[in-house]
Amino acid sequence: MKLLRVLVLVALPLYCLAGSGCLLLEEAINKTIDSQVSIDEYQNFLQPFTYGLETNEAIAELKQCFLQQSDETRSNFALMMVTMVSPDVLSNQWTGTSRL
Repeated sequence: MKLLRVLVLVALPLYCLAGSGCLLLEEAINKTIDSQVSIDEYQNFLQPFTYGLETNEAIAELKQCFLQQSDETRSNFALMMVTMVSPDVLSNQWTGTSRL
């Protein structure tokens, strides 16, 4: 089950690197941490990336995990994701001029 969670999370950034832009990744992250998004709505959003019942169960467990976290934890996760996927932060890492 944990492997499926990892595969789902790895598939989204790879999809963005394929040239489609990262709006999908940003929306997926926002829906993951948004406590107002239900598990069913989250599963429906990620339906194109699912491959059967096990993947749907893993997505539901992932969303449930975030629903159980505090607002502070979800906020910190969002900040971490911005830092990880922001192109200007990543490019600045290589030049030694990171904002962090």
